[in-house]
Amino acid sequence: MHSNARIDALELMLTDLRTRNEPIRHKAAFRGCQPEFQALVSQLIEQLETELLDQKRRHRNDKGA
Repeated sequence: MHSNARIDALELMLTDLRTRNEPIRHKAAFRGCQPEFQALVSQLIEQLETELLDQKRRHRNDKGA
């Protein structure tokens, strides 16, 4: 299967966002913004997942053309 740099980058970013980065989460908790921080992480994951699906669809269509 042919790779696509954009797809690879999106998958890596999603993996990074889904990994619990305890020092960052601790800092958010210390500053009292843990719920806001988690909401932003969730929003970013959702946006990146949508972008990833779009890129995969485009990549499939480009290969088929």
